[in-house]
Amino acid sequence: MRKAPPNDPRKILIVRLSAIGDVVRTLPALRALRERFPSAYIAWAVEDASSDLLSGHPDLDRVFIFRRGRWKRDIRRLHTFFNPAAEVARLLREIRSELFDVALDFHGILKSGLVSALSGAPFRAGLSRRYCKEANHLFNNYHVDVRSSAISRVVRNLRFISFLGISETGRYDPVIPVTDDDRAAIDRFLKERDLAAAVPLVAIHPGTSRKTLYKRWNPSGYAILADRLIERLGARVIWTWGPGELETVQEIVGRMRHDSVIAERISLRQLAELFRRAALFVGSDSGPMHIACFVKTPSVVIYGPTDPVVNAPYRHSRFIVLRKDVSCNPCRIRDCSRVDCMNAISPEEVFNAAAELLSGPKAYPAAVGQQVSQ
Repeated sequence: MRKAPPNDPRKILIVRLSAIGDVVRTLPALRALRERFPSAYIAWAVEDASSDLLSGHPDLDRVFIFRRGRWKRDIRRLHTFFNPAAEVARLLREIRSELFDVALDFHGILKSGLVSALSGAPFRAGLSRRYCKEANHLFNNYHVDVRSSAISRVVRNLRFISFLGISETGRYDPVIPVTDDDRAAIDRFLKERDLAAAVPLVAIHPGTSRKTLYKRWNPSGYAILADRLIERLGARVIWTWGPGELETVQEIVGRMRHDSVIAERISLRQLAELFRRAALFVGSDSGPMHIACFVKTPSVVIYGPTDPVVNAPYRHSRFIVLRKDVSCNPCRIRDCSRVDCMNAISPEEVFNAAAELLSGPKAYPAAVGQQVSQ
């Protein structure tokens, strides 16, 4: 017999461990849960790489951080080899001690299923077998059929919790918990680089995670684009980067004819604040792209192998999608050496999209813009 969902859950655990872009796209669901259950105690289990987006969040009462980065280092050394297991056990005991009524497994993989099951929550919702991986369905006792894979992750996350009386068509603008200290840090950085009054300031994030190098546009294209933005529009260009991406940025800057600025290593909250100050964001399908769209920075998004529907920018932001249909995309061939889908997009196309967005809101009377280059 299928377990009935609770009408008014007292304590809710969200399980979405990673990655940055997926955690960001779960934030509207958090906002919806807080609006639906204003008095509930809501916590989130997340890995450390994305925890900066959740710590101090006004919609959360607690964040449980799985420090995967440190644990991976610890198991490589004999004297710390057993530390991760002890810390995981302690963290799971803390989660279990909260006596959650409901666990919501947005992630749908083995480790998220284990966290959900070991939370002790009597009602554990997960994705139906078709939409989860690694036997995740075995760990949850209520399974949600989201009915289609061809929907954006934001919509899928809202559809997943619709059994709690939440509408998937509602607008739940997410909160990224930028602090006064974060704003002050970006103020200092922009002032030191003489960017505080820069108009237009264009933020470009050319990197992606180490696992998804096939989503990156080519360095020469970014260099040509940046020079054109400076020459034709009088823009100031700032490059942002994450772990393992600095060398790519340095290569691009080395190809340019004009000066630009490479950002410091900053937190995800500070990255959100920096994007909010920019007139435009340019980048490919990545976590930083989703952050830029959630803070309502007009964005030019370069898509190649990934599905532009599933990974669509936030629908309540202003954006232009550039994508070429080739014989093999969308795909998940992460070791693709050709990336024809990315190389088919020219610097002039990206520049034209940037110029259109920088021309002002009048170009988008409906407040949401999407243009697909075929």
